[in-house]
Amino acid sequence: MSKTTLFDLDGKIALVSGASRGIGEAIAKLLAQQGAHVIVSSRKIEGCQEVADAINATGGKATAVACHIGEMEQIQSVFAQIREQFGRLDILVNNAATNPQFCNVLDTDLSAFQKTVDVNIRGYFFMSVEAGKLMREHGGGSIINVASINGVSPGEFQGIYSVTKAAVINMTKVFAKECAQFGIRCNALLPGLTDTKFASALVKNDAIRNVALQRIPLKRVADPSEMAGAVLYLASDASSYTTGVSLNVDGGFLS
Repeated sequence: MSKTTLFDLDGKIALVSGASRGIGEAIAKLLAQQGAHVIVSSRKIEGCQEVADAINATGGKATAVACHIGEMEQIQSVFAQIREQFGRLDILVNNAATNPQFCNVLDTDLSAFQKTVDVNIRGYFFMSVEAGKLMREHGGGSIINVASINGVSPGEFQGIYSVTKAAVINMTKVFAKECAQFGIRCNALLPGLTDTKFASALVKNDAIRNVALQRIPLKRVADPSEMAGAVLYLASDASSYTTGVSLNVDGGFLS
């Protein structure tokens, strides 16, 4: 009996934002392992190049591209580059995000609010628009938005971040409904507490971590690699009839 090819991504072009470390890095490496040519993107080219080099060194295919999704000009630039170099895009993983302020919601300052909205909402939205235009030209594709369990159950002292992640969940449904006619699917991943530099304020603080673990049935923090398998499912033909879904990968937290 032959193995399934449902998860094969041979010949696919995938763009992963925020891919220089953490969840994004794990996603980029797994998509490449399954045959995709991965465009590794984040704000700083050095980190992207390290991940791309690691992928290429193990027989995969990857290209490093710098893009700060909070800057509209950079989004336009990276898609012009993709159009010129590859001519198509099959998979977009919106993973880059920011959470600059950890405080009571009443202490939210305007600059932190604006930065979080610019990256987490406007950035995801226009990355999806540009990717969707490319996908529409070539018969479809898959957009995966990395949201958060905070979009369903707000995290304490993470007010505006939680608000933006709720917006991402609804944005996912908007793109799923309006782009299905073009063969474009759009789904969201909702990670739980994961051991990344991004979540270090939570993971490295014993008091906060212990409180969180009491609410997680699996009683542990996730490894970034545990998010990548869910993204592979959403990116591949295995999920060909799945769109508009928010997939919780949270150790049971939202159960």
